[in-house]
Amino acid sequence: MSTINPNGKDIISVTTDFCGRPLKLEVNRVGFRTTASVLVSYGDTIILGTAMVGSRPIVLDYFPLSIDYEEKFYAAGKISGSRFIKREGRPSDEAILIGRLIDRPIRPLFPKGYRQEVQVVASVLSMDPSFRPDSIAMIASSAALMLTGTPFDGPVAGLRVGRVKGEFKAFLTSAEREASDLDLVVAGIETGITMVEAGANEISEEVVADALKWAFDAYQPAIKLQKELAAKIAPVAQEYELVLPDAEVQSAVDKWVDGKLGEALHKPYAERNELVSTLRWEFHKQMAEKLGEDDYQSLHDKYDEAFTMALHKDVRGGIIKNNVRPDGRKLDEIRPLSSEVGMLPRTHGSSIFTRGLTQAMNIITLAPLSFAQIVDTMEVTEGERRYMHHYNAPGYTVGEVRRLSGAGRREIGHGYLAERALIPVLPAREDFPYAIRSVTEIMSQNGSTSMAATCSSCLALMDAGVPLKSPVSGIAMGLMMDGDKAFVMSDIADAEDFAGDMDFKVTGTAAGITAIQMDMKVHGLPVKVLAEALEKSKPGRAFILKHMLETISEPREKLSPYAPHIEKIQINPDKIGAVIGKGGDVIKKITAETGAQIDIAEDGLITVAAIDTKAIEQAMNWIKGLTEEPEVGVVYEGKVVSIKDFGAFVNIMPGIDGMVHISELSTERVDKVTDVLKEGQIVKVKVLGIDERGRISLTIRNA
Repeated sequence: MSTINPNGKDIISVTTDFCGRPLKLEVNRVGFRTTASVLVSYGDTIILGTAMVGSRPIVLDYFPLSIDYEEKFYAAGKISGSRFIKREGRPSDEAILIGRLIDRPIRPLFPKGYRQEVQVVASVLSMDPSFRPDSIAMIASSAALMLTGTPFDGPVAGLRVGRVKGEFKAFLTSAEREASDLDLVVAGIETGITMVEAGANEISEEVVADALKWAFDAYQPAIKLQKELAAKIAPVAQEYELVLPDAEVQSAVDKWVDGKLGEALHKPYAERNELVSTLRWEFHKQMAEKLGEDDYQSLHDKYDEAFTMALHKDVRGGIIKNNVRPDGRKLDEIRPLSSEVGMLPRTHGSSIFTRGLTQAMNIITLAPLSFAQIVDTMEVTEGERRYMHHYNAPGYTVGEVRRLSGAGRREIGHGYLAERALIPVLPAREDFPYAIRSVTEIMSQNGSTSMAATCSSCLALMDAGVPLKSPVSGIAMGLMMDGDKAFVMSDIADAEDFAGDMDFKVTGTAAGITAIQMDMKVHGLPVKVLAEALEKSKPGRAFILKHMLETISEPREKLSPYAPHIEKIQINPDKIGAVIGKGGDVIKKITAETGAQIDIAEDGLITVAAIDTKAIEQAMNWIKGLTEEPEVGVVYEGKVVSIKDFGAFVNIMPGIDGMVHISELSTERVDKVTDVLKEGQIVKVKVLGIDERGRISLTIRNA
């Protein structure tokens, strides 16, 4: 299709079938001042992908790429539920996580040394509520980049895949997502996969591998459509210069380090890091003496980068040629482990998990369900997060001086991965009516802190007495490719991560996987390689889990004395009003007189929380008195409230009276009711029956 828009350019669009619906890419309708913009339609979802490219290289030692996902409440026909802020402001954690999902498969597809500033924004303008829009946002971002003329080696496409009744499916409805035992996001290029993220309900590695293959095949039409659009637009290739290490500098550095690396640095990381630091300092000292202090000052960063490159080549060479890792470990060997629980006496649960130089402390706090986090996003309004995992990693954890600030994208992403790992094994809200906050304080970093966070949070949850269905462990794996041969490493550390081609994290129980995150630094890997890497993660995960269970074998039977004790009662939802009272007067009175905190859910689940169990008992009895309904055959103690010629009315519960017929007053004949009863008398009665109008028949003679 081609028409003229007010900007004087043809509106160009391309369309293909994508998982059963038309996928449409359109340019020149909006975004006239952008470097490139694409309007993507899929069902009722419409997303604008825009890309802006700086005209000059930025003087930085990294590629200044930013990718953001913009939620717009109007896209879902909603206004924010916040009473104070209605304008979209700081992105929600969910939007940040989707931005990371889009960033991770795209970033490796730019050449090393590219320094132009690139900004990509995916804005959701209309959201079809029948499916999540994140994979369409990824396509919009990639399609915009394809039209910029930058050296982007795309296109990229992705899918969120679930499994319902044993069948894989993309673009699941909310009901299907609830029924699915897998939530898998796969992204990649035409020839391979570049990013994987998943949450799962203890499924096998084989199922994940099959899902990867299914998703890879299913997203290919979106790849072809982007190529078709790029061919029609024919963007002008951008002129640029790569900021690469100086060949002469690199040669000089390689010559200097010759014989000083390799086996000489194959030491445990604490010792190795010190040796590398000393070697780096000596290197700069000699280079400055050789080239002159003043001249070397401007060359310092180039030589330092070349020195780091020499270290990375040394790490790769040791692994590929000799199967020896930087700290001397075998490829499947895990660093020394140590753990402890219960070291913080006033917290509800605590742990420290240490693996090599990586160390994570986790603290659990329990609270009534009313402390669950309200989730107010474009996709969800007033949903709740009952389990929250927060991850902190200040500068001192990597030996740096760094200003303290709020959680960044990395911290949010790492916390979410550890949170996702534990959610499948948490007890149901009805069985354990607590909101749970898990905080991981990273104490030291040397590779895979997100997996340390997973392990430490599992230990702390067990220390807190949270009845997990199964314990969860996690491991970070690495991969280096030499041609078609893959070298898979268990429990990678920083040096292997920086020098490797892929790092991936896998968490799970003895029964199966609960979460995955894979990031490739090469331009896509085949499913076969990823499946092999997943399979090789199982022994390491089992080894770590065995160590954890030696520290604490099962959740503690009792909660901390400092944790709130919570009892629950399920009532008829029609009785909620009786507990709340007019203007909340009843529930306020119960709270004031007992000191207990009371939370009421719409389904009639009432939780009563207090440190003092007597307060809970008092409040529970009060609520039972307000909401309990009489049962046939049960004996109650009640007060005679009125006497009639034919019998007496007895109050057996607040607001509930039953009638004792004169024939049911005694085993002997009774001529007058007043011969046996008087008003205000306390008697035991048994419920004989309840008719269709709710009238209750009582007996005293058979009580």
